Amino acid sequence: MIVRISTEGQYRLAAATIDRLNEIDNQIVAATAQLDAEAFLRLLDQMLTTVRTEGTPVGPEELVESDLILPPPDTTLDEARDLFKEEGLIPG
Repeated sequence: MIVRISTEGQYRLAAATIDRLNEIDNQIVAATAQLDAEAFLRLLDQMLTTVRTEGTPVGPEELVESDLILPPPDTTLDEARDLFKEEGLIPG
């Protein structure tokens, strides 16, 4: 799966990593619903760090469509409330 971090770039991720991201995504949905800014920021950082460390960067010469687009690291809780609701960014 190809995942883009807005403002940064794309990464190729294995299915097991996507499963971990889905768990984090579900926790972010709960944190944003509870308006818990501290938990949201911690979890967003964890999500983006997981992509950066476990993913393989897609080179700029390779043109591929992203399967999933994650928000940039400076996303606010208010912005996140529109993104992380119901099933979050990752269905399932």
